[in-house]
Amino acid sequence: MPHAAAVFRSLVGIPVSKSQKPSKRAIFKSEMDLHLTKPDDWHLHLRDGKLLESVVHHSARHFGRAIVMPNLKPPITTAAAAVAYRDSILKVLPPDCDFDPMMTLYLTDDTRPEEIKLARSSGVVYAVKLYPAGATTNSQDGVTDIFGKCFSVLEEMVKQNMPLLVHGEVTDANVDIFDREKVFIETILEPLVQKLPQLKVVMEHITTMDAVKFIMSSREGCIAATVTPQHLVLNRNALFRGGLQPHNYCLPVLKREVHKLSLYTWDTGQAIVSAVTSGSKRFFLGTDSAPHARNLKECTCGCAGIYNASVALSLYTKVFEEAGALDKLEAFMSFNGPDFYGLPRNSTKILMKKSSWRVPESYMFTWGEIVPMCAGQMLDWLPSDC
Repeated sequence: MPHAAAVFRSLVGIPVSKSQKPSKRAIFKSEMDLHLTKPDDWHLHLRDGKLLESVVHHSARHFGRAIVMPNLKPPITTAAAAVAYRDSILKVLPPDCDFDPMMTLYLTDDTRPEEIKLARSSGVVYAVKLYPAGATTNSQDGVTDIFGKCFSVLEEMVKQNMPLLVHGEVTDANVDIFDREKVFIETILEPLVQKLPQLKVVMEHITTMDAVKFIMSSREGCIAATVTPQHLVLNRNALFRGGLQPHNYCLPVLKREVHKLSLYTWDTGQAIVSAVTSGSKRFFLGTDSAPHARNLKECTCGCAGIYNASVALSLYTKVFEEAGALDKLEAFMSFNGPDFYGLPRNSTKILMKKSSWRVPESYMFTWGEIVPMCAGQMLDWLPSDC
Protein backbone atom coordinates (compact mmCIF):
# COMPACT_ATOMS: atom_id res chain seq x y z
CA MET A 1 0.00 0.00 0.00
CA PRO A 2 1.47 3.44 -0.87
CA HIS A 3 2.69 5.70 1.89
CA ALA A 4 0.00 8.35 2.59
CA ALA A 5 2.35 11.33 2.38
CA ALA A 6 3.72 10.06 -0.94
CA VAL A 7 0.20 9.78 -2.35
CA PHE A 8 -0.55 13.33 -1.29
CA ARG A 9 2.64 14.68 -2.87
CA SER A 10 1.91 13.02 -6.18
CA LEU A 11 -1.64 14.37 -6.24
CA VAL A 12 -0.59 17.98 -5.67
CA GLY A 13 2.40 17.84 -8.00
CA ILE A 14 5.26 17.39 -5.51
CA PRO A 15 7.96 14.97 -6.74
CA VAL A 16 7.87 11.53 -5.19
CA SER A 17 10.64 8.94 -5.14
CA LYS A 18 10.00 5.57 -6.74
CA SER A 19 10.24 3.85 -3.38
CA GLN A 20 7.03 3.83 -1.39
CA LYS A 21 8.97 3.69 1.88
CA PRO A 22 10.84 6.51 3.59
CA SER A 23 14.16 7.13 1.85
CA LYS A 24 17.48 5.96 3.30
CA ARG A 25 18.35 9.63 3.76
CA ALA A 26 15.24 10.18 5.86
CA ILE A 27 15.94 7.09 7.94
CA PHE A 28 19.53 8.19 8.45
CA LYS A 29 18.44 11.69 9.47
CA SER A 30 15.99 10.27 11.99
CA GLU A 31 18.96 8.81 13.89
CA MET A 32 20.65 12.21 14.16
CA ASP A 33 20.16 15.34 16.19
CA LEU A 34 18.47 18.10 14.20
CA HIS A 35 19.57 21.73 14.21
CA LEU A 36 16.54 23.80 13.20
CA THR A 37 15.66 27.46 12.94
CA LYS A 38 13.82 28.39 16.13
CA PRO A 39 10.09 27.80 15.55
CA ASP A 40 7.11 30.01 16.36
CA ASP A 41 3.75 28.99 17.77
CA TRP A 42 0.99 30.54 15.67
CA HIS A 43 -1.84 29.58 18.06
CA LEU A 44 -1.28 29.64 21.82
CA HIS A 45 -3.33 30.11 24.98
CA LEU A 46 -1.38 31.66 27.85
CA ARG A 47 -4.33 32.62 30.08
CA ASP A 48 -3.62 35.21 32.79
CA GLY A 49 -2.85 35.50 36.50
CA LYS A 50 -1.29 32.49 38.26
CA LEU A 51 -1.97 30.22 35.30
CA LEU A 52 -0.01 32.50 32.98
CA GLU A 53 2.91 32.65 35.41
CA SER A 54 2.93 28.85 35.63
CA VAL A 55 2.86 27.92 31.94
CA VAL A 56 4.55 30.69 29.96
CA HIS A 57 8.07 29.29 30.40
CA HIS A 58 7.22 26.10 28.50
CA SER A 59 6.44 28.13 25.39
CA ALA A 60 9.07 30.84 25.90
CA ARG A 61 11.91 28.34 26.16
CA HIS A 62 11.71 26.92 22.64
CA PHE A 63 9.55 29.31 20.59
CA GLY A 64 10.70 32.67 19.31
CA ARG A 65 7.21 34.14 18.94
CA ALA A 66 3.63 33.14 19.56
CA ILE A 67 0.23 34.34 18.45
CA VAL A 68 -1.57 34.67 21.78
CA MET A 69 -5.29 33.98 21.89
CA PRO A 70 -7.59 36.72 23.28
CA ASN A 71 -10.33 34.63 24.95
CA LEU A 72 -9.76 35.78 28.51
CA LYS A 73 -12.43 36.92 30.96
CA PRO A 74 -13.15 39.63 29.90
CA PRO A 75 -11.93 39.05 26.33
CA ILE A 76 -9.26 41.19 24.67
CA THR A 77 -11.46 43.29 22.36
CA THR A 78 -9.44 46.50 22.04
CA ALA A 79 -5.91 47.46 21.06
CA ALA A 80 -5.42 49.05 24.49
CA ALA A 81 -6.38 45.80 26.22
CA ALA A 82 -4.02 43.85 23.95
CA VAL A 83 -1.12 46.14 24.84
CA ALA A 84 -1.87 45.72 28.55
CA TYR A 85 -2.13 41.94 28.22
CA ARG A 86 1.20 41.80 26.40
CA ASP A 87 2.83 43.82 29.18
CA SER A 88 1.54 41.32 31.75
CA ILE A 89 3.07 38.47 29.75
CA LEU A 90 6.43 40.19 29.44
CA LYS A 91 6.56 40.78 33.20
CA VAL A 92 6.48 37.05 34.01
CA LEU A 93 8.88 35.79 31.34
CA PRO A 94 12.03 34.00 32.51
CA PRO A 95 15.14 36.22 32.80
CA ASP A 96 17.10 36.88 29.59
CA CYS A 97 14.23 35.52 27.50
CA ASP A 98 13.62 37.01 24.04
CA PHE A 99 10.17 35.43 23.55
CA ASP A 100 7.84 37.78 21.65
CA PRO A 101 4.09 37.51 22.40
CA MET A 102 2.11 38.63 19.36
CA MET A 103 -1.34 39.82 20.30
CA THR A 104 -4.79 39.34 18.78
CA LEU A 105 -8.19 40.96 19.09
CA TYR A 106 -11.36 39.08 19.96
CA LEU A 107 -13.94 39.83 17.28
CA THR A 108 -17.46 40.58 18.51
CA ASP A 109 -20.69 41.81 16.94
CA ASP A 110 -19.81 45.25 18.32
CA THR A 111 -16.24 45.55 17.01
CA ARG A 112 -15.81 48.64 14.85
CA PRO A 113 -13.46 49.31 11.90
CA GLU A 114 -11.74 52.06 13.90
CA GLU A 115 -10.50 49.44 16.36
CA ILE A 116 -8.75 47.59 13.54
CA LYS A 117 -6.89 50.78 12.65
CA LEU A 118 -5.85 51.22 16.28
CA ALA A 119 -4.76 47.57 16.42
CA ARG A 120 -2.56 47.95 13.38
CA SER A 121 -0.99 51.17 14.64
CA SER A 122 -0.28 49.59 18.05
CA GLY A 123 2.57 47.55 16.58
CA VAL A 124 1.76 44.56 18.79
CA VAL A 125 -1.57 43.28 17.39
CA TYR A 126 -1.08 40.94 14.44
CA ALA A 127 -4.49 39.37 13.83
CA VAL A 128 -8.17 39.24 14.76
CA LYS A 129 -9.76 36.06 16.12
CA LEU A 130 -13.20 34.86 15.08
CA TYR A 131 -14.95 32.72 17.65
CA PRO A 132 -18.50 31.77 16.69
CA ALA A 133 -20.46 32.48 19.87
CA GLY A 134 -20.49 29.36 22.05
CA ALA A 135 -17.97 27.37 19.98
CA THR A 136 -15.29 26.83 22.64
CA THR A 137 -13.80 28.06 25.92
CA ASN A 138 -14.75 31.68 26.72
CA SER A 139 -16.43 32.18 23.35
CA GLN A 140 -19.75 33.39 24.72
CA ASP A 141 -18.93 36.94 23.57
CA GLY A 142 -18.13 35.77 20.04
CA VAL A 143 -19.76 36.53 16.72
CA THR A 144 -23.40 35.69 16.04
CA ASP A 145 -23.68 37.10 12.47
CA ILE A 146 -20.41 37.61 10.65
CA PHE A 147 -21.92 38.84 7.39
CA GLY A 148 -24.57 41.07 8.94
CA LYS A 149 -22.64 42.59 11.87
CA CYS A 150 -18.92 42.25 11.10
CA PHE A 151 -18.54 42.82 7.38
CA SER A 152 -17.33 46.43 7.62
CA VAL A 153 -14.69 45.27 10.11
CA LEU A 154 -13.53 42.55 7.73
CA GLU A 155 -13.28 45.10 4.92
CA GLU A 156 -11.07 47.27 7.12
CA MET A 157 -8.93 44.23 7.89
CA VAL A 158 -8.30 43.83 4.17
CA LYS A 159 -7.15 47.46 4.01
CA GLN A 160 -4.88 46.97 7.02
CA ASN A 161 -3.59 43.57 5.83
CA MET A 162 -4.75 42.12 9.16
CA PRO A 163 -5.35 38.34 9.08
CA LEU A 164 -8.54 36.75 10.37
CA LEU A 165 -7.93 33.70 12.55
CA VAL A 166 -10.91 31.38 12.45
CA HIS A 167 -12.22 28.85 14.92
CA GLY A 168 -13.92 26.94 12.14
CA GLU A 169 -16.99 25.34 13.67
CA VAL A 170 -20.68 26.14 13.53
CA THR A 171 -22.57 26.11 16.81
CA ASP A 172 -25.99 24.99 15.59
CA ALA A 173 -27.15 22.33 18.05
CA ASN A 174 -28.72 20.41 15.15
CA VAL A 175 -25.29 19.84 13.55
CA ASP A 176 -23.37 16.81 14.81
CA ILE A 177 -20.25 17.89 16.69
CA PHE A 178 -18.08 15.80 14.36
CA ASP A 179 -19.49 17.65 11.31
CA ARG A 180 -19.22 21.21 12.58
CA GLU A 181 -15.95 21.99 10.81
CA LYS A 182 -17.24 20.71 7.48
CA VAL A 183 -20.49 22.70 7.78
CA PHE A 184 -18.58 25.84 8.78
CA ILE A 185 -16.49 25.62 5.63
CA GLU A 186 -19.57 25.20 3.45
CA THR A 187 -21.77 27.86 5.06
CA ILE A 188 -19.33 30.49 6.37
CA LEU A 189 -15.78 30.18 5.09
CA GLU A 190 -16.38 29.54 1.40
CA PRO A 191 -18.91 32.42 1.09
CA LEU A 192 -16.56 34.70 3.07
CA VAL A 193 -13.61 34.02 0.79
CA GLN A 194 -15.81 34.62 -2.26
CA LYS A 195 -17.02 37.98 -0.88
CA LEU A 196 -13.58 39.12 0.30
CA PRO A 197 -10.95 37.28 -1.76
CA GLN A 198 -8.17 39.60 -0.52
CA LEU A 199 -8.80 38.83 3.16
CA LYS A 200 -6.00 36.78 4.69
CA VAL A 201 -7.50 33.87 6.64
CA VAL A 202 -5.92 31.25 8.89
CA MET A 203 -8.17 28.30 9.59
CA GLU A 204 -7.02 27.29 13.04
CA HIS A 205 -6.43 23.77 14.36
CA ILE A 206 -7.89 21.94 11.34
CA THR A 207 -9.20 18.44 12.00
CA THR A 208 -10.76 17.06 8.80
CA MET A 209 -10.11 16.08 5.23
CA ASP A 210 -12.67 18.72 4.29
CA ALA A 211 -10.45 21.44 5.76
CA VAL A 212 -7.37 20.14 3.96
CA LYS A 213 -9.21 20.11 0.66
CA PHE A 214 -10.48 23.66 1.23
CA ILE A 215 -7.01 24.96 2.10
CA MET A 216 -5.37 23.26 -0.89
CA SER A 217 -8.01 24.56 -3.31
CA SER A 218 -7.66 28.17 -2.10
CA ARG A 219 -5.22 30.79 -3.27
CA GLU A 220 -1.79 30.32 -1.72
CA GLY A 221 -0.71 33.27 0.40
CA CYS A 222 -4.28 34.23 1.34
CA ILE A 223 -5.62 31.08 3.01
CA ALA A 224 -3.59 28.91 5.37
CA ALA A 225 -4.05 26.61 8.35
CA THR A 226 -2.47 25.80 11.67
CA VAL A 227 -2.22 22.20 12.82
CA THR A 228 -1.92 20.96 16.40
CA PRO A 229 0.07 17.97 17.67
CA GLN A 230 -3.07 16.37 19.12
CA HIS A 231 -4.88 16.38 15.79
CA LEU A 232 -1.82 14.78 14.18
CA VAL A 233 -1.26 11.94 16.63
CA LEU A 234 -4.66 11.25 18.22
CA ASN A 235 -8.10 10.27 16.98
CA ARG A 236 -11.42 10.19 18.80
CA ASN A 237 -10.69 6.76 20.30
CA ALA A 238 -8.28 8.60 22.62
CA LEU A 239 -11.28 10.14 24.35
CA PHE A 240 -12.64 6.78 25.50
CA ARG A 241 -9.77 4.28 25.63
CA GLY A 242 -9.78 2.65 29.07
CA GLY A 243 -12.58 4.93 30.21
CA LEU A 244 -13.40 8.60 29.70
CA GLN A 245 -10.16 10.58 29.19
CA PRO A 246 -10.87 14.25 29.98
CA HIS A 247 -7.30 15.39 29.30
CA ASN A 248 -7.73 14.38 25.64
CA TYR A 249 -10.88 16.48 25.29
CA CYS A 250 -10.43 19.58 23.17
CA LEU A 251 -12.39 21.68 20.70
CA PRO A 252 -12.52 21.10 17.84
CA VAL A 253 -13.01 17.59 19.12
CA LEU A 254 -10.71 14.79 17.92
CA LYS A 255 -11.99 13.14 14.76
CA ARG A 256 -11.93 9.69 13.13
CA GLU A 257 -8.61 8.19 12.04
CA VAL A 258 -9.53 8.66 8.38
CA HIS A 259 -9.19 12.43 8.83
CA LYS A 260 -5.79 12.08 10.45
CA LEU A 261 -4.13 9.77 7.95
CA SER A 262 -5.73 8.28 4.88
CA LEU A 263 -5.12 7.14 1.31
CA TYR A 264 -8.23 8.82 -0.06
CA THR A 265 -8.05 10.25 -3.55
CA TRP A 266 -7.80 14.01 -4.07
CA ASP A 267 -11.43 14.12 -5.19
CA THR A 268 -12.41 13.01 -1.70
CA GLY A 269 -9.81 15.03 0.17
CA GLN A 270 -6.56 14.35 1.99
CA ALA A 271 -5.87 13.87 5.64
CA ILE A 272 -3.89 16.31 7.73
CA VAL A 273 -0.77 14.21 8.35
CA SER A 274 -0.31 13.78 4.62
CA ALA A 275 -0.90 17.47 3.99
CA VAL A 276 1.44 18.71 6.70
CA THR A 277 4.31 16.40 5.74
CA SER A 278 3.93 17.06 2.00
CA GLY A 279 5.97 20.26 2.09
CA SER A 280 3.04 22.54 1.29
CA LYS A 281 3.58 26.14 2.45
CA ARG A 282 -0.09 26.47 3.40
CA PHE A 283 0.27 24.66 6.75
CA PHE A 284 2.23 25.71 9.80
CA LEU A 285 2.69 25.01 13.49
CA GLY A 286 0.01 26.11 15.94
CA THR A 287 -0.14 24.12 19.15
CA ASP A 288 -3.45 25.41 20.53
CA SER A 289 -1.87 24.58 23.88
CA ALA A 290 -4.68 25.31 26.33
CA PRO A 291 -3.92 24.87 30.03
CA HIS A 292 -6.63 24.11 32.59
CA ALA A 293 -6.24 23.11 36.21
CA ARG A 294 -6.69 19.39 36.76
CA ASN A 295 -9.82 19.86 38.85
CA LEU A 296 -11.45 21.82 36.00
CA LYS A 297 -10.78 18.97 33.57
CA GLU A 298 -11.77 16.12 35.89
CA CYS A 299 -15.23 17.27 36.89
CA THR A 300 -18.89 16.92 35.88
CA CYS A 301 -18.49 19.50 33.09
CA GLY A 302 -14.82 19.42 32.17
CA CYS A 303 -13.14 22.23 30.22
CA ALA A 304 -12.04 21.73 26.62
CA GLY A 305 -8.33 22.06 25.99
CA ILE A 306 -5.10 20.05 25.84
CA TYR A 307 -1.91 21.36 27.44
CA ASN A 308 0.84 20.40 25.02
CA ALA A 309 3.39 23.24 25.27
CA SER A 310 6.06 21.02 26.83
CA VAL A 311 5.68 18.14 24.34
CA ALA A 312 4.60 19.79 21.09
CA LEU A 313 7.99 19.95 19.35
CA SER A 314 8.73 16.34 20.28
CA LEU A 315 5.41 15.19 18.81
CA TYR A 316 5.69 17.21 15.60
CA THR A 317 9.16 15.74 15.03
CA LYS A 318 7.83 12.23 15.66
CA VAL A 319 5.09 12.73 13.04
CA PHE A 320 7.54 13.92 10.39
CA GLU A 321 10.02 11.16 11.22
CA GLU A 322 7.36 8.47 10.84
CA ALA A 323 6.28 9.99 7.52
CA GLY A 324 9.86 9.95 6.21
CA ALA A 325 9.67 13.73 5.90
CA LEU A 326 12.19 15.15 8.38
CA ASP A 327 13.52 17.28 5.53
CA LYS A 328 10.13 19.10 5.54
CA LEU A 329 10.00 19.66 9.31
CA GLU A 330 11.87 22.97 9.50
CA ALA A 331 9.65 24.65 6.92
CA PHE A 332 6.49 23.61 8.78
CA MET A 333 7.80 24.64 12.20
CA SER A 334 9.90 27.70 11.35
CA PHE A 335 9.34 29.10 7.84
CA ASN A 336 5.73 28.84 6.66
CA GLY A 337 4.22 30.84 9.52
CA PRO A 338 6.41 33.96 9.33
CA ASP A 339 6.29 33.85 5.54
CA PHE A 340 2.48 33.93 5.61
CA TYR A 341 2.42 36.80 8.11
CA GLY A 342 5.09 38.71 6.17
CA LEU A 343 7.56 38.61 9.06
CA PRO A 344 11.27 37.71 9.13
CA ARG A 345 12.22 34.18 10.06
CA ASN A 346 13.99 33.69 13.36
CA SER A 347 17.78 33.88 13.22
CA THR A 348 18.55 31.59 16.17
CA LYS A 349 18.48 27.80 16.30
CA ILE A 350 17.15 25.01 18.48
CA LEU A 351 18.33 21.42 18.75
CA MET A 352 15.97 18.49 18.43
CA LYS A 353 17.96 15.79 20.14
CA LYS A 354 17.29 12.11 19.45
CA SER A 355 16.96 11.24 23.11
CA SER A 356 14.23 9.46 25.06
CA TRP A 357 12.57 11.31 27.93
CA ARG A 358 9.53 10.76 30.08
CA VAL A 359 6.76 13.34 30.22
CA PRO A 360 5.83 14.22 33.82
CA GLU A 361 2.56 12.85 35.11
CA SER A 362 1.60 16.42 36.00
CA TYR A 363 3.05 19.86 36.70
CA MET A 364 2.50 20.87 40.33
CA PHE A 365 2.02 24.47 41.45
CA THR A 366 1.02 26.12 44.72
CA TRP A 367 -2.50 26.65 43.36
CA GLY A 368 -2.98 23.16 41.87
CA GLU A 369 -1.70 21.06 38.95
CA ILE A 370 -1.88 20.69 35.18
CA VAL A 371 -1.83 17.35 33.39
CA PRO A 372 0.12 17.62 30.10
CA MET A 373 -0.52 15.79 26.88
CA CYS A 374 1.20 12.36 26.88
CA ALA A 375 1.50 12.43 30.66
CA GLY A 376 3.82 9.65 31.88
CA GLN A 377 4.74 8.52 28.36
CA MET A 378 8.19 8.16 26.80
CA LEU A 379 8.98 10.43 23.83
CA ASP A 380 11.92 10.01 21.45
CA TRP A 381 12.83 13.63 20.62
CA LEU A 382 13.97 16.22 23.17
CA PRO A 383 14.13 19.94 22.29
CA SER A 384 16.98 21.95 23.77
CA ASP A 385 18.97 25.12 23.15
CA CYS A 386 21.82 24.94 20.67
